[in-house]
Amino acid sequence: MHPFDEYVRNITRRHFFAKGSHLLGTAALAALAGTDRARAALPQPHHAAKAKHVIYLHMVGGPPQMDLYDYKPKMVEYFDKDLPDSIRMGQRLTTMTSGQARFPIAPSKFQFAKYGKCGMDVCELLPWTSKMVDDMCFIRTMYTEAINHEPAITYMQTGNQVTGRPCLGAWASYGLGSLNQNLPTFVVLVAQPTNTEQVQAISARLWSSGYLSGEHAGVSFRSKGDPILYINNPPGVSPEVRRKTLDGLRALNEMNYQTTGDAETETRIAQYEMAYRMQASVPELTDLAKEPESTFKLYGDAAKKPGTFANSVLMARRMVERGVRFVQIYHNNWDTHSNVAGRLPDQCRDVDQACYGLVQDLKRRGLFDETLVIWGGEFGRTIYSQGGLTKQNYGRDHHPRCFTMWMAGGGSRPGTIHGETDEFSYNIVKDPVHIHDFHATVLQLLGFDHQRFTYKYQGLEQRLTGVEPSRVIKELLA
Repeated sequence: MHPFDEYVRNITRRHFFAKGSHLLGTAALAALAGTDRARAALPQPHHAAKAKHVIYLHMVGGPPQMDLYDYKPKMVEYFDKDLPDSIRMGQRLTTMTSGQARFPIAPSKFQFAKYGKCGMDVCELLPWTSKMVDDMCFIRTMYTEAINHEPAITYMQTGNQVTGRPCLGAWASYGLGSLNQNLPTFVVLVAQPTNTEQVQAISARLWSSGYLSGEHAGVSFRSKGDPILYINNPPGVSPEVRRKTLDGLRALNEMNYQTTGDAETETRIAQYEMAYRMQASVPELTDLAKEPESTFKLYGDAAKKPGTFANSVLMARRMVERGVRFVQIYHNNWDTHSNVAGRLPDQCRDVDQACYGLVQDLKRRGLFDETLVIWGGEFGRTIYSQGGLTKQNYGRDHHPRCFTMWMAGGGSRPGTIHGETDEFSYNIVKDPVHIHDFHATVLQLLGFDHQRFTYKYQGLEQRLTGVEPSRVIKELLA
């Protein structure tokens, strides 16, 4: 069989092609295998992509923007004063604070300074991040309609508050395909935070392929035991026996596919073969023994400990180095309803040096320009305190009206500070960026026009950015 024919048989059954904006399934591609037409039908972006890979670092719970990147020195004068009605404007609150008798202002207790040529304000808890602000693209004016965690994280990942839609990683897999047939296109890691005071529940629904083919779902890697469940053969089962078993299953599945034409049967065939190839590729990927000591000095000692955030981002670098398209890392415990003073330093220690190490490592390996790094949560926090307030400590409730995210590499504009919030970090006063705008911008960097990047499902041309107007934020592009 021609190598291209073999490739066609194993690639995704439904790809988007820029020319003609049409969809073809694997069955149709297989019928074209070996022909010039098939070779011309390989998936192509709509324009030249800036980013070939994405490493998306999601801070589960919602980091407090005014304690990290959105410095509001005026708030010192407002300590323990009520949030003005003219600022709140009757906006929706969660049930956790809507019943409070007052909404006392809690200025950040942490010190800030300006860094880099861009003059970005960065909190004292992020000394490593402050060194690389001129490589970063800050968005201070992200906003969302979701105010509770489950719909907000779902919205951030899939473009919709209702579960069951494909996530950003699945769309990237669907549009770009694989660069390494021995590893998944989309991988998910859940990092263990040092502080576990109030972790949020997260589930595989967040890395689902939704209505896309099942092979576009994220493959979750574990930090303990086998990286992937059941990837190794059971005791007494040799590789030869495994190969014969898979050959038999493939023959049965081929018979079933010829009878039913079910595309998911083709997915099952491809995924069994992928799992077999991963038995050799995954152990090499997850073995850090050959990493030099300089690597761990760069990321921090925590990178040696499986399951930590530092270890996870080091793994992410190794993955993109080997052709994984999209790596999603979740880091929990950012839901600071109370004890900001006790928890936020732990959260920042977990991610600060590790993020710096990741960016520097990508740069020195020539991967930075083609790898988009994204950092952010699902919403922000309130300037007013939830519960008790002192100058030493306070809490913050969910706040969807404005929050800060950042990007680096992959065609994002370095040294950029986009947008402006009011002096309370409560409302946006300049250059708002909705979640759909952000998704449209990321797809632009990956080479896709978000309006034309579609998948037909239930009679509609479905898009990551939905049906409401959204736009690429060109100011964020290099």
